[in-house]
Amino acid sequence: MKMRFTLTMEDLLVNEKKIDNVVLDWIDEVSQDQILTMSQEWITAKNFLTERMAGLQKVGESSLTIEPIEE
Repeated sequence: MKMRFTLTMEDLLVNEKKIDNVVLDWIDEVSQDQILTMSQEWITAKNFLTERMAGLQKVGESSLTIEPIEE
């Protein structure tokens, strides 16, 4: 199924540079199991973003929205 992902991050530290706000928006074809796994990792992993993004050292607030795309 096609899903829209929107990742919003505030108060970032990237390669020693402070950034107020970043929004990443993308569409991907994923299964229900992949969505469930990603959502669970997002909720339970303390450093979910900093472990996956090169140069990202700190994130103040963040949110991940996952919505189905109607075809």
